[in-house]
Amino acid sequence: MKRVKMSHHGKRIAVLSAVLLMVCSAVYLNWRYADGVDSAGKVLGQSTLVNAEEQTEAPAGDYFATARLTRQQARDSALALLEQAASEEGADESVLNEASESIQVMAAYTMTEAQIENLVTAKGYADCVAFMSDQSVSVVVAKGEEALTAADVAKITDIVINETGYGADQIKILESDQ
Repeated sequence: MKRVKMSHHGKRIAVLSAVLLMVCSAVYLNWRYADGVDSAGKVLGQSTLVNAEEQTEAPAGDYFATARLTRQQARDSALALLEQAASEEGADESVLNEASESIQVMAAYTMTEAQIENLVTAKGYADCVAFMSDQSVSVVVAKGEEALTAADVAKITDIVINETGYGADQIKILESDQ
């Protein structure tokens, strides 16, 4: 059987594809984890409000720290792979450009998520974690003793729209007791 040798260009594309798959998987898992609650009948406006009392996956009190850590670890591993692909000797220009663009997109998501989290907590909510993708934003908010109202959802949605430019139909607001 003849053995086929992969070119440098092919290797780079394979590495970038693997990185892209990891990033997409991380975003999907974060979205799925945050969206793993039954939201039937809890729609306020065009944003979805979900009560996290039904969530059982996150340990009590640790949800926000765990979510941020998981998000950061997924991005760190993806960045390491992208940087490795970009630093390979003789890297093709298109591979370098694609790696650089992916790094910039991840950095922009990280900055935007942090900005959303800071602005939401500045409005008086106990804690918040945001998950951003190219198609949507999910924001999990710890309100405290009172459930989120339509006015709360509107405030948070307004923050996300201003920071991302996404429409209200691309934004999910989830409530957590954590």
